[in-house]
Amino acid sequence: MGQNSSQAGRMTSPVRVIVVGAGCRGEIYSNFASIHPERMKVVAVADPRKFARTKLQKQHKILDDNVFEDWHSVIERDKFTDAVLICTPDHLHKEPAVAFARKGYHVLLEKPMATTADDCRAIVEACTQSGVMLSVGHVLRYDPVIDKIKELIDAGVVGDVIHIQHLEPVGYYHFAHSFVRGNWRNEAESSFALLAKSCHDIDLIHHWAGARRCVKVSSFGSVSHFTKENKPPGAADRCLDCSIEKGCPYSACKIYLDRVKQGNAGWPVSVICPNSYPDIESVTEALRTGPYGRCVYNCDNDVCSNQVVNMEFEGGLTAAFTMVAFTEEICKRRTTVHGSKGELSYNGHEIHVFDFLTQRSTKHTAHSDAHRHFGLSGHGGADYHLIDAFVSAVANNNPSLIRSGPEETLLSHLLVFEAERARLESRVVYCGDTIKS
Repeated sequence: MGQNSSQAGRMTSPVRVIVVGAGCRGEIYSNFASIHPERMKVVAVADPRKFARTKLQKQHKILDDNVFEDWHSVIERDKFTDAVLICTPDHLHKEPAVAFARKGYHVLLEKPMATTADDCRAIVEACTQSGVMLSVGHVLRYDPVIDKIKELIDAGVVGDVIHIQHLEPVGYYHFAHSFVRGNWRNEAESSFALLAKSCHDIDLIHHWAGARRCVKVSSFGSVSHFTKENKPPGAADRCLDCSIEKGCPYSACKIYLDRVKQGNAGWPVSVICPNSYPDIESVTEALRTGPYGRCVYNCDNDVCSNQVVNMEFEGGLTAAFTMVAFTEEICKRRTTVHGSKGELSYNGHEIHVFDFLTQRSTKHTAHSDAHRHFGLSGHGGADYHLIDAFVSAVANNNPSLIRSGPEETLLSHLLVFEAERARLESRVVYCGDTIKS
């Protein structure tokens, strides 16, 4: 599976794909075709933004007839590729996913599946009824080191799993970029933070718990710090106009303008200029007029900046998850698995297992052969392994190569929705028959 899937037998011709949504995620997944043209070919793109779709068209030499402003125009055609990569905004996942599945396309769908439980169910139902494969972009499942955690648990190195503790440190400027100023700042326009940012993590905990069903869940969280009440005296509404921005760690000048001046035009700078290549002039204009130049204390953000989720699974296994914005590390998850025979700890880079009997600690690592182009922008290479597995699954008609398939992904998403319900209703939610294993 995963990083070894490319070694399996494959189609003699490359898997042909349509990219719906040519933003950051669509571009990253499409990059697989540039690295392995013999295995995948991007033959069509749909995106309402001219710059984004034209950029992808040039990168993959897509014919003019296969460049679309709207994915609905693609659906009107007879099926002309093997698969579709759906990388639209979160709230625009369900409709294209269902439509392309019904048309017979295999679907790689960026996470989260959709923004409501009913829409998630509808996507799974459409894929199941149409007999097409669905791979959801839970890229952490494909991280070789994180995958090693599951392998060690299943091998019994810590005995019976008693408790799982898992932390997602979002990163102070990442949160300000994405969840205060950016696309995921407002629930009505995207989704709640636990779904948008941490469905990855709930999915991992659900995965590590194995066959045990979650029976009850509680959650607490709020919008902390990034509120109008915390706006410093003298602060302006925009960082470019602010006399005190030099003393603010969340200054847009620091996060974007300083980076591009240093020659760094990658993420997050690349995000704020959707209609042009980022340079000093375009970034300055974006900060002057666009959402990313706003004071973090003067935005319309309403998603949690810190949240905890407590879960109890069958057999008494407990799990505690924490998502917090205010961290130095950017998304370098930390995990501890407490078992009856030992303790497994993961620090975002490597795994250590302490054996209670021998009182010795063993280090575990995992090799990743992810291409260097999937490095900094590819979740440590996990993006490469995810698209590699999907392409191999389609080429070989073998859904077992997909680690984040429809049924298990639906179950973990339902757990996310139950956790958020617990937070909103300030109570323990008994999962009952809502989430079944």
